[in-house]
Amino acid sequence: MKHFSRKQLSIPYVIFLVLFVILPLLVVLYYAFTNGEGRFTMTNFIGFFTGTNTIGTLIYSLMIAVCVTTLCLLLAYPVAYILARSMFKRKYIILMLFVLPMWINFTLRITALKEIMTAIEGNLAYYPFLNSVIGMTYDFLPFMILPIYNALEKIDKNLFEAASDLGANSLVVFLKITLPLSVPGIVSGITMVFLPSMTNYVVLDMFYNSTYIMGSLISSYFSAYDWNNGAMISLILLVIIFAITLIAGKFEKDEERKGAVL
Repeated sequence: MKHFSRKQLSIPYVIFLVLFVILPLLVVLYYAFTNGEGRFTMTNFIGFFTGTNTIGTLIYSLMIAVCVTTLCLLLAYPVAYILARSMFKRKYIILMLFVLPMWINFTLRITALKEIMTAIEGNLAYYPFLNSVIGMTYDFLPFMILPIYNALEKIDKNLFEAASDLGANSLVVFLKITLPLSVPGIVSGITMVFLPSMTNYVVLDMFYNSTYIMGSLISSYFSAYDWNNGAMISLILLVIIFAITLIAGKFEKDEERKGAVL
């Protein structure tokens, strides 16, 4: 019987990578640096940084992402902390209740939230920024809770007892042990919330918002068959997301290394 080598077992993954990652990226690169006639140009790249529409949309997207990420962190950390430190035998059931909305179709969840907010506010168009933040916070909150909870759950409980024996009160234990060791979970949660918040324009569309974020802008270009500018914006946003992810990953590894030393 012939045995497969490790290189042969990797063939399906290589094929998948080429077809669904490398080739689409090459197509985006081609359209980003060409004009409508297929000729090489840097006009699309220069236009991104000189156009008020793209820069304004980028700033607005960053504002929404920062607000959503901050609100998710403020809501998620106490929940994850209480669950991780609680003595409930079946606390995983409570955790599942926070994750349960993720099992429901995204459109149904946002539609239900829209009905509730319409009953409270009346016309949702009056508060586009606030409604966008609320909708995305509702959608991405579980992605912040889970990594923070996992990080808190992995902390050795003996560290808390040792700190208490040395005279540290609850606040000192939290600031010196719990918070530093939970930083990898916080960084992971921020990455999972911040990056999608810049491009998730579906929430804005379902709330009848007239404002744009980066995802809306890209969609408008492709809808108008301006693939060149749309591809350039997508490429620049991809580079920004990659840089943020790289920095966050490096920071997370440094914090994990410090935690291991501690």
